[in-house]
Amino acid sequence: MTYRYTATPTPIGAAVAVFSAGDRLVALGTAEDPGWVVDAVAREVRGSLAPADADVAGLSEQLEQYFAGERTTFDVEIDWSLSTGFAAEALRLVAEIPYGETASYGEIAARAGRPRAARAVGTACRFTPITLVVPAHRVIRSDGSVGEYAGREDVKRFLLDLEGATAR
Repeated sequence: MTYRYTATPTPIGAAVAVFSAGDRLVALGTAEDPGWVVDAVAREVRGSLAPADADVAGLSEQLEQYFAGERTTFDVEIDWSLSTGFAAEALRLVAEIPYGETASYGEIAARAGRPRAARAVGTACRFTPITLVVPAHRVIRSDGSVGEYAGREDVKRFLLDLEGATAR
């Protein structure tokens, strides 16, 4: 199967979006080098990735609006095929956290019916194939501290500040 991808410059690096059939978002990652995300996703999907010749599903425009503070939700269909088991369940719950709000890893675990699985939620957030649209940056530690986002606390703080969210 051939997947299509776009790369959109953002304040936190290039946002590389990969789409499956039907313009469904299968992966979205940010990096200084877009090629790194393309290569990583190609390995994950075991398929080829081709650059899209247009803004697939309008996501590039939506990302620009988000970083300009003009958009609070994303209107794109998600292909959850790269998430399985409890990670998929946790990430679907993370996707429900409203713009400008936060939830703790433990709260997400409890909502999933596994109150002792806070670390598993953290792992799901750390390795989510879809960033930003699935707002893992809105999940914080139970003590109210921010924690990291893709290994970078400054990026997580930037995204929470952009949304006007307060860590508890």
